Amino acid sequence: MRVIFDPTQISRPTAIALGNFDGVHVGHCRVIAPILPISLRNRNPNLTSTVVSFSPHPQEFFSQRTRSLLAPFDEKVALLKSLGVEQLVLLPFDAELAKLTAAEFIQKILIDSLQVELISVGFDFHFGQKRQGNISDLQNIWGDRLTVIPEQTMSFGDLEQPPVRISSSNIRTALAQGEIDLANSLLGRPYNLVGRVVQGKQLGRTIGFPTANLELPTQKCLPRDGVYAIQAMIKNPDAATQAPAQVLGVMNIGMRPTVDGDQRSVEVHLFDWQGDLYDQELSVNLIRFIRPERKFDSLDALKAQIQSDCQTARNYKILTR
Repeated sequence: MRVIFDPTQISRPTAIALGNFDGVHVGHCRVIAPILPISLRNRNPNLTSTVVSFSPHPQEFFSQRTRSLLAPFDEKVALLKSLGVEQLVLLPFDAELAKLTAAEFIQKILIDSLQVELISVGFDFHFGQKRQGNISDLQNIWGDRLTVIPEQTMSFGDLEQPPVRISSSNIRTALAQGEIDLANSLLGRPYNLVGRVVQGKQLGRTIGFPTANLELPTQKCLPRDGVYAIQAMIKNPDAATQAPAQVLGVMNIGMRPTVDGDQRSVEVHLFDWQGDLYDQELSVNLIRFIRPERKFDSLDALKAQIQSDCQTARNYKILTR
């Protein structure tokens, strides 16, 4: 997949999905599906399958505050590539773009720059200055070449509960509350943390639970502080074979109050694993929230609780086969 920052490099004409697509969740995938190459075969195979997004996120531009993301840039690129998207066009969301009226956005961006033939958007998509542009404006030009995906919902848990809207904001809320099952269902895959293993204080080794300390992208949205059952992917466990390994374990996110931690950390303890992971990339899938972080009276009490957490996490392996 090509990632385009320079509009002169765009492969045209295009079939586009328009949106921010943070997280590339189930709803986003349904918006993107109509413009994938497999969908274009019977409509116009000469069009380039294109996702059009904004950098930075418009909310970040207007608030002038860094926004945490479900899928930071590299992760977003990998997810779109896995779907089969041929090019990602990132429009620089700056003062000039923000001032474009809906009509100007259509003419300058969609028609002149992208040469759009087919469009797919979500039902609530707005664009142009003060979000004045809407579905009707697109339909007036593209007609039946515009696909509008209706609001996407999902039944979850108790059947008596109303369906949950599939949205990035609801995924964020679920993560903040430790509702990993819900977040994973809305995403259509396990929520994932990818980071480099860095040197820590190695306190875990002293109580028999060595941990890998993850350095994550600064914009990555972290779930609730606490302990999680996880599955980690080690990309290069054996330099000779280059074979990746999937290993179960537990992860702690938080301040480590029992050992007077001074900053939030993400630490992973892997079951039945021995090896040097420093400077390697570790990919961690969240399986289940086990408990909130809390301060223990002693290291022995902490060790006993970690042993219990590990057994709980191992039991989830049975439940999730």
